Amino acid sequence: MSTALTLVSQTFIMFLLAGIGYLMFRCGKVTLEGSKTIGNILIYLVLPCVIVNSFLVERTRAHLIGLGLSAVLALVILFLSILVSRFFFQNDPIAAFGGAFSNPGFFGVPLIIASLSEGAVFYIAAFIGFLNLLQWSYGVAIMTGERGRISAKSLLTAPFFIAIAAGMFLFLTQLPVPEIAGKILSYLTGLNTPLSMFTVGVYLAQTNLAAMFRRKSVYLVCLVRLVVLPAIALAILFFVPDTYLEMKLAILIASGCPVGSNIAVYAQLHDRDYPYAVQTVVVSTLFSIVTIPAVVGIGTMLMGS
Repeated sequence: MSTALTLVSQTFIMFLLAGIGYLMFRCGKVTLEGSKTIGNILIYLVLPCVIVNSFLVERTRAHLIGLGLSAVLALVILFLSILVSRFFFQNDPIAAFGGAFSNPGFFGVPLIIASLSEGAVFYIAAFIGFLNLLQWSYGVAIMTGERGRISAKSLLTAPFFIAIAAGMFLFLTQLPVPEIAGKILSYLTGLNTPLSMFTVGVYLAQTNLAAMFRRKSVYLVCLVRLVVLPAIALAILFFVPDTYLEMKLAILIASGCPVGSNIAVYAQLHDRDYPYAVQTVVVSTLFSIVTIPAVVGIGTMLMGS
């Protein structure tokens, strides 16, 4: 099955999982407090395990070069995403946040595993790390209109940062992971897709659907997040040698993911327009079932497969 068709199939499965989350919330089996607990499990346990697990590969010259190259590409793409999103949404901090930051950890990782390989997640570890770092710093600054609220200590003790440090240590030293620890890590990593999509379903269940689809600015966020920025990423990746095709496609999928669900967390935490933040997540996620396969299909044709 081609990469694009695999993505269509996997995205459809993820939406069915989101539907389960929607029904569980509507039936009262998952409460708002319960959804926050799921979010904490994802942020503080599951996503760090996904990151650490992605580094459990053989330390080869190709992997070392790929890691360095993917880190540089991630920084370039993320900074361009910030600049482009800020240009489109100069007076709309929620939209500027949503347009700039995708959802590679919760949405991109399962798509990459399904369409490429589990090992390909290695190439977006830096992308996930830099994205979270920029969300915690720049993202919060534009959302609150204040600077300097995120300390260096809070960044260094953030779960994603610790996970990257641990993963890098294991990758560089090649220390063997005990079999039991490896199995536990694998089981926890497997929770990423269902729990993250249950969370999206809960967001959807809290949204006024009629109001959501009437809000014009949400569509512009989707256009920037799902079309403009992936096109820019594709233009950059086009010039990377095709020997790194798997890496290029992994980064392209990460770049083309919908609005990151963290925007809702930060909006709620800082008393900003939480319903609007949720709407950008939900609508962009709905549209991504078409845009991600299309972007990756075009990318595969242009970059070779």
